[in-house]
Amino acid sequence: MMEKVPGALGTSASLALRLGQTIFSSASLLFMCLDVEFFSYTSFSYLVTVMGLVTPWSLSLALADAYSVFIKALPRQPRVLLIIIVGDLALSFLSLAAACSTASVTSLLVDIGTSYCPTKLCNRYQLSAAMAFLSSLLSLASTLFNLWLLPSL
Repeated sequence: MMEKVPGALGTSASLALRLGQTIFSSASLLFMCLDVEFFSYTSFSYLVTVMGLVTPWSLSLALADAYSVFIKALPRQPRVLLIIIVGDLALSFLSLAAACSTASVTSLLVDIGTSYCPTKLCNRYQLSAAMAFLSSLLSLASTLFNLWLLPSL
């Protein structure tokens, strides 16, 4: 008998988590890419790269969750769930690292002065780091819920 773990793959809570990840990672990408100057700093480019990976990953899993919730429950296979757990965990830590590095570089640029980073631009970089951090938290939550489900399969 399979457990019904809220937030695990194929539930409406998982769909909400995946949609939140997609929205926050897309917002982070949007705030960072509104200006072409982000290529000047490696941590900003790293954030764009990681969010570029997180967005399609979360969107594809959100589509799988939507199919499972609204149309037909997909069978849960341990190997598939393990791949999703490892992918979520890896992307969670990568996005956390990207958010932290972006926040620290932005903080350094703010402390140096407006000659390196105008106020409007630094605010967008800070918003991008915050959105990446929120996406990371939601991804970690998805990982933990799916990890909780794995032994029952």
